Amino acid sequence: MSPTEAAVAAGTRRKTKALVVPLAGLGAALFLPPLLAGLPVAGQRALIVTLITILLWTGEILAPGVAALLSVSLLALSGATGTLRDALQGFANPVPFFLIGVLTMGVAVVRSGLAERLARTILERARGSSLAVYLQLVLSFPVMTFLLPSATTRSGILIHIYDEVFMLGRIPRGADVAKAVMLALSSINRLASTSLLTGGITPVMSAAIIGGMSWTGWFALMAVPYYAILLLGGVLTYALYRRGFTEGLPTPEPARRRPISGTEWRTIAIILSASALWLTDGVHHLDPALPALLAFAALLTPGLGPLVWTDLERGVGWSNFFVIAASISLAHALVSSGAAPWLGRLLVGGLPAFGDSALAVVVLLMLGATVLRVIVPNISGFLALALPIAMSVGREAGLNPVVCALVVMMTGDAVVYYPAQSSSALVIYERGHVSAGEMLRFGLWMTLVGWVAILAVALPWWALVGEPLR
Repeated sequence: MSPTEAAVAAGTRRKTKALVVPLAGLGAALFLPPLLAGLPVAGQRALIVTLITILLWTGEILAPGVAALLSVSLLALSGATGTLRDALQGFANPVPFFLIGVLTMGVAVVRSGLAERLARTILERARGSSLAVYLQLVLSFPVMTFLLPSATTRSGILIHIYDEVFMLGRIPRGADVAKAVMLALSSINRLASTSLLTGGITPVMSAAIIGGMSWTGWFALMAVPYYAILLLGGVLTYALYRRGFTEGLPTPEPARRRPISGTEWRTIAIILSASALWLTDGVHHLDPALPALLAFAALLTPGLGPLVWTDLERGVGWSNFFVIAASISLAHALVSSGAAPWLGRLLVGGLPAFGDSALAVVVLLMLGATVLRVIVPNISGFLALALPIAMSVGREAGLNPVVCALVVMMTGDAVVYYPAQSSSALVIYERGHVSAGEMLRFGLWMTLVGWVAILAVALPWWALVGEPLR
């Protein structure tokens, strides 16, 4: 065994020892009678299975896809869900299929030659500066959102381009500059999307729950706060990995400029056609997964797309499908078993008792939402549970319910504590540049960033545009 393999094995043993006691305790608790007042047996078991799965995902004892399938099995075996069919709810959801379509776009960008073309352009414009590569990426997010509104789509495409940048720049996997770029793609990238009503699940679902939101009204409320989080997150990422920006990058050997090929043009057309359908969903009301699946089929059609099925076997991280589907199943089990409403009442239901201090209610809403976000892996489950409760708290405390809901939404949306909480983060994690522990540490820092942005930017801005806290 080589020294590197021995170190990896030793690290795995340490993680296993650190997690064996809590995992064993949680496993034993699966079959105990009700221990928590007001929480049904099924709810208790759904909550325990979720905690076991989170420990497995963050501790990296099992591969993410294996932990995902184990979680579904435990839901059925423990009685947290009625049947195995109920435990497999997430696999009938359109979101995992949307993700596979998006990942296929990223593979097509590589196979068509677009990734190398764009990577060389990025390195040439950076002129040997690692910081310039990073700044180009972060500053492109708000602009690219209008072309590719889905953060998962952008991540699925950009990760291949920046992998090509690292290869051409001879940057080793896991280097500081690579970590900074990948964390920006997995965390900060998502924030640009939420500023648009058509930017993904978070804004669409939040606007539907809150009600009465137009595209322009949403943008007016959310652009300034979210661009502030994006800026603060970009500065945070630079500060955490600043050592990586001191190293220069080699400029790739000049290659003869070739015209864009027919394959590249067809790949661009397919991706932009899917994007156009996403941007116009207010007209045709198609589920976002449908354009992704149509693009998937087009990219694999002989003579039209650049891909064959064997490209997907090598290029698509199929564990992503299982992790996202399992996270949706867990969220469904938490809601249907009564665990999610019980958690909501426990965490934020008593906030109106804190008197007339509007700021105290906001702070406690943020604290409750943070705890809830750690436990609920799926953003849809988090929003469905937390936003109605936050609006009720606002009404009872004499505060603006819209503002209370937006505070909770921003608190949960600004962070990713483990890869399964975000399809973008999961795509990044699969590439091996960033560990689950590093994602957790970055998520804790982003929690503080989100709180600062809400208190210092969002609340004053919302008051200025006609949505004051009181």
